[in-house]
Amino acid sequence: MKSAVIVFPGSNREGDVARALQIVSGVKPALVWHADTALPAGTDLVVLPGGFSYGDYLRCGAIAARAAIMDAVREHAARGGLVLGICNGFQILCESGLLPGVLVRNARLRFICREALLKVERNDTPFTRRYAKGAVVRYPVAHGEGNYTADADTLKRLEDEGRVVFRYVLPDGRRDDAQVLNGAANSIAGIVSEKLNVLGLMPHPENHVDPLVGPTDGRALFESLVGALEKA
Repeated sequence: MKSAVIVFPGSNREGDVARALQIVSGVKPALVWHADTALPAGTDLVVLPGGFSYGDYLRCGAIAARAAIMDAVREHAARGGLVLGICNGFQILCESGLLPGVLVRNARLRFICREALLKVERNDTPFTRRYAKGAVVRYPVAHGEGNYTADADTLKRLEDEGRVVFRYVLPDGRRDDAQVLNGAANSIAGIVSEKLNVLGLMPHPENHVDPLVGPTDGRALFESLVGALEKA
């Protein structure tokens, strides 16, 4: 799997996700600077990492969505290439039009740094094939603007088309929108594009990969990507 991690001014999780990709795939990813205009030849997967791109000025991800490299990312996605946006990367995907909706301030206006429980709503995407459908997994979250918001028609379309891939849940696996940690509509933690090749999620699977540092619930996401590309 040949992957490229995009680095923006203010990114701070590019090293974490690069390490996770190398651990799982055995191949060191390329780090691509935001001002570049092309991805490395043969790129299979593009990752937009977490952080605070451009200091979160204007809106989170709004400036990064207009970076020079994003035209190449959009072209990659249009060809069916895989794109993964984590935390700030999810915000950038929404701001760039690759995913619908927007991430706004958390409902209680506080930065949240903790572990979250997520339900895997479907396991037939390139990102979730190594999970059981309905599995409850634990990923860390660290964000101040993780409140996924969209208009009623968009939310209905996402639900009707089965494009909510990860959802915040309670310890018993139940969804409770009134208790969702950041106020996200429909308890949405991650969504996928119409063609299932672009995933954005607020939690950080890359930090739950190595057993030396804790749980490994995030490892299956990266294993799913490797498996999907091997099958392709």
